Amino acid sequence: MQPHQTRFSLSTRGQGLYEFTDQVKTFVRDQPRRDGLLTLFVQHTSCSLLVQENADPEVQTDLRNFFARLVPPTTDPKMAYLTHTYEGPDDMPAHIKAALTASSITIPIIDARLCLGTWQGIYLFEHRDHPHHRNIIAHVST
Repeated sequence: MQPHQTRFSLSTRGQGLYEFTDQVKTFVRDQPRRDGLLTLFVQHTSCSLLVQENADPEVQTDLRNFFARLVPPTTDPKMAYLTHTYEGPDDMPAHIKAALTASSITIPIIDARLCLGTWQGIYLFEHRDHPHHRNIIAHVST
């Protein structure tokens, strides 16, 4: 059987986590395969993908705050050594955050359902300050 693919396009409003679990579940449910693997891949270098808790929004706040402290913008004197600043003070820090996280994730599918835990959701983690349009490729294989 041929693998089945689609592209999800998400619009962001700045740094933060954007859940798109429901769109992925719909895509998986509509596939002819009942079992397999879903791979998601983000086609950008300043955002990332996460499987994370979706019950308490404070988790999202804490993750964003942690990464902001870990990798502050280039306007912070501690980051003065960075040279890639052409697209603003959040650009190189966004690339660093993306390097520390994941550009792809794989989730098993059983009986046409994602094998996510009870409180798990799928997120795009935007690392840039300004709005962006992000593309994620979904690929189902057996």
